Amino acid sequence: MEKKFKYPGIPTTSDGTGAIVWVETNITQGACAYPITPSTEMGVGFQRSVANGQTNLWGDELAFIEPESEHSSASACEGFALAGGRIANFTSGQGLVLMKEVLYTIAGKRLPVVFNIGARALTSHSLNVHAGHDDVMAVADTGWGMVFGKNAQDACDLSLISRKVAEKCETPFMSVTDGFLTTHTVENVLLPEKEFMKEFVGKPEDHIWDLMTTSKPIMSGVVQNQDSYMKGKIAQRMFTDKILQEIKDTMQEFYELTGRKHSVVESYKLEDAEYAVVGMGSFMETAMVTADYLREQGIKAGVLHVKCFRPFPANEVVDALKHLKGFSVLERMDNPLAESNPLTTEIKSSFIDALNGVKGHHPISRVPLVLSGSGGLGSRDVRPGDIVSIFKNMICKEAERKDYFSVGIDHETSLKMKEDPDVRPKGAFSMRGHSVGGFGSVTTNKVIATIAADVFDLNVQAYPKYGSEKKGLPTTYYLTIAHGQIMTHCELNRVEFIPLNDINAFNVGNPLTGLSKNGMVFLQTSQTDPKVIWDRIPGFGKKIIWEQNARIFALDTKKIAREVASTPELIQRMQGIVLLGIFLKVTPFMERDNLDYEHLISGVEKSIRKYFGKRGERVVQDNLKCVEKGFNEVFEIPQEIISGESS
Repeated sequence: MEKKFKYPGIPTTSDGTGAIVWVETNITQGACAYPITPSTEMGVGFQRSVANGQTNLWGDELAFIEPESEHSSASACEGFALAGGRIANFTSGQGLVLMKEVLYTIAGKRLPVVFNIGARALTSHSLNVHAGHDDVMAVADTGWGMVFGKNAQDACDLSLISRKVAEKCETPFMSVTDGFLTTHTVENVLLPEKEFMKEFVGKPEDHIWDLMTTSKPIMSGVVQNQDSYMKGKIAQRMFTDKILQEIKDTMQEFYELTGRKHSVVESYKLEDAEYAVVGMGSFMETAMVTADYLREQGIKAGVLHVKCFRPFPANEVVDALKHLKGFSVLERMDNPLAESNPLTTEIKSSFIDALNGVKGHHPISRVPLVLSGSGGLGSRDVRPGDIVSIFKNMICKEAERKDYFSVGIDHETSLKMKEDPDVRPKGAFSMRGHSVGGFGSVTTNKVIATIAADVFDLNVQAYPKYGSEKKGLPTTYYLTIAHGQIMTHCELNRVEFIPLNDINAFNVGNPLTGLSKNGMVFLQTSQTDPKVIWDRIPGFGKKIIWEQNARIFALDTKKIAREVASTPELIQRMQGIVLLGIFLKVTPFMERDNLDYEHLISGVEKSIRKYFGKRGERVVQDNLKCVEKGFNEVFEIPQEIISGESS
């Protein structure tokens, strides 16, 4: 019989940011943060709850403090925690590094705070606001626990788990997720119930010392000279030596209450594997589903996601990998002056200690082949084909092997991608949209994902190709809908539906790349004559449409937005929401589920309220009207016009 769990979670859709905000606004007493991309939305979400008068689970009024810098926000967290408060922070990149001085102090004072990090590349080459692990590795020596999530569910759960461990061990923690790739990707999530969070972490006053109380004075953060400093520093191992076991125990407790299994290292098909990829963060799910593909090709592939980086789980890593012929460590950073990148260094050290029989380490008699590489820097795409090339690099002849490698670029260190398999779940439906930053397409993509999950009861993954420079410039967004779990965290080059919110996409590349057989294309156009619309598609686009037997739909979404929007500033954004109606009309989901129009619109309204309800009823109704017009007014280019020219 299937085991029943007391707190199975609340099914919904959310990005990593929303899941973290849900946890932190319920269990903390406040947040001190300074905005920095891509963690800004975490602080915005928390501050919004404060503005709306939300209290935490114990009725405490929430506080939000935004001082003049990230350094100051860390100092504010320090003061809040010293006074016995449960506090959160949200930061990334240079902001995290700017805090470094204070991070040492917080750890040294044994303050159990939790910082949620949207990991971001540093300006070690040029400015980039996207995913990289440079920032968290730059502060990995400050004495904090560090856990890494690979998706939105991990982001949610680990913020709770790390909070409980932090307070048990009087040690601060960073709960890390990949910036944008997890913080801004909408997925199916089971949010922890309020009753569960209340039971799991408990009331702040019952778990956090008030170091400022006059009734129990304590010395903290004073000046110490040669006679005392080292004694106090080494004595802190009393706290840190027990952290790893506490993480394991807390993860087990979490599982027994929720059914969601976490471990300090997450093994995937490693039991009989011969080769493996090891790493941290979102591209590890891509590695897992690619390992399934490779096993179908006869390669015994496995994956190890290192979920806990500090304290480093040396024995668990060695035990998981020691039987392999070889493994490759893929890291979202590059430190070329070091012997190896940080995760690789930790793993090599663990194997050497085990080989040498160092006390406390499980003994081994051999070390597998260990290769190291970099990928995904600055959110560079890491594709299933890149994972395939990593495995092939381990299997090839020694003379052809790259001991250090990179993926996803053209460089002398790079592994060449010779195949790029489609590892989406069977029957998956994917959309790649081409739009302009500021048109509202990103929000529309999230709303479509929400509706697909809520109304059609499907798994979803919605991700925009973000960029701080993209407002008014071409941008791309992605959506996959499937019955099975979606584990590919990469850009989509095999799609069933391509909406072109901006026809100029034909002038900057080939927006129809990867269109599936019998796929669909939507064109935003002010034209109403199907023949004129067809004639304006460039020749290479027509060729793809003929070859793929694609259907073409069109509508003037800008006109609808102008007619419906109640205020001028909404016109530009509302043309994106019209696409929601078009999507529901032309895709197969409504017919597949035998839904009537009223049932569909009812589900649409629920999702629209989720995203726009805070802006007032008029905005909700305007958006709903845009959806209805998109659904009812979109028209198809007749096949005789398309096929007539092809013949």
